[in-house]
Amino acid sequence: MKTFKKFYIEITSVCNLACTFCPETKRQAQFLQVDRFRHILDEIKPHTDSIYLHVKGEPLLHPKIDQLLDISCEKGFKVNITSNGTLLHKNRDKLLGKPALRQMNFSLHSFDGHPGSKDKEGYVTSVVNFAKEAAKEHGVFISLRLWNLTEDNQTNLQRKRNREVLDILEREFNLDYNIEERFERGKGLKLTDRIYLNQDHEFKWPKLEEREAEGRGFCHALRNQAGVLVDGTVVPCCLDGEGVINLGNIHDKPFGDIIEGERANRLYDGFSRREVVEELCRKCGYRQRFNLPPSAGTEDEIA
Repeated sequence: MKTFKKFYIEITSVCNLACTFCPETKRQAQFLQVDRFRHILDEIKPHTDSIYLHVKGEPLLHPKIDQLLDISCEKGFKVNITSNGTLLHKNRDKLLGKPALRQMNFSLHSFDGHPGSKDKEGYVTSVVNFAKEAAKEHGVFISLRLWNLTEDNQTNLQRKRNREVLDILEREFNLDYNIEERFERGKGLKLTDRIYLNQDHEFKWPKLEEREAEGRGFCHALRNQAGVLVDGTVVPCCLDGEGVINLGNIHDKPFGDIIEGERANRLYDGFSRREVVEELCRKCGYRQRFNLPPSAGTEDEIA
């Protein structure tokens, strides 16, 4: 039986921002119904106990996010949520104190990525205040993300924008050092107990229209992760935001049968040979980060 360290459940395809780094989904705008959420958890329970409520969309837009967390706790799941953090004021009481909530990731780069954003200091401070309370009072892990670096280590404009955020973080956490002096790309910097800052290159969604990435490759898709979109489409990884690699619908067919189906096994076996059999995977540069075979236990956090 395949088991997964991470399983992504898209609870909405709707977002309240329009960030330049995140292509708008062409799928129907939907919110996952509570009964369908229960069914998904029942289907995946033998395969994982760690879920991530995100693929596309903003999870905190879901009007019943508190109920989804309660159901997750009831069924024995730990929950990770990735958010742009702009709706915390409306959801604070729906999140804090929920036993299932293990970690929250905040994409601070959303502020500069969304044209028309205003009051950066107010935005970052509100996220930090929530993070401090969630970590100290409720034991939630927090990842503050700046995933907007470029290959040449940022343009002058982006460096200035990030320095504004880093100034706020250095002040709010009373740091006696300059964050940039301790920066290691892709590695979390501990700001205080349970709160980390992660900086990395800008995230790029793979698209069929892109040129194929050269060479062979390996990916953890269907090896340590899988996902399901809001309409029930099972996908092999969190990067298939449009359901291009449609393995089947979890509401029509048992999940165990879906991940052992012909298309799923062809993808899995292909990566075992470092062969990329799916077109979308050949357009995905992310697989090139994995330079070791699966037996070596390579891991990369992309949630």
